[in-house]
Amino acid sequence: MKMVMAIIKPFKLDEVRDALTELGVQGLTATEVKGFGRQKGQTEIYRGAEYSVSYLPKVKVEVVVDDALTDQTVEAIAKAANTGRIGDGKIFVIDVASAVRIRTGETGVEAL
Repeated sequence: MKMVMAIIKPFKLDEVRDALTELGVQGLTATEVKGFGRQKGQTEIYRGAEYSVSYLPKVKVEVVVDDALTDQTVEAIAKAANTGRIGDGKIFVIDVASAVRIRTGETGVEAL
């Protein structure tokens, strides 16, 4: 099993969710986060005063999938989250040693 973690622009969350649903991914976790990458924040003007925003709002999406579905999941997220502009985000793939469904006690892929 693999955990696919993506940091994306907030307005792309629904498109990513729809793309993952079409693949058959049955659940995801979305968390509002703040951070910066190559953008290094941005400068904004508020009431005539210029100020710097160091951290930009993003959404972290996490899904755990079977190894066979990993590449398709990464491709679906990348396609759905892409705007072609700086700050589109990153995708990370992490090994998952085990999973347990608390309600039934199922383990491994069956727990997903």
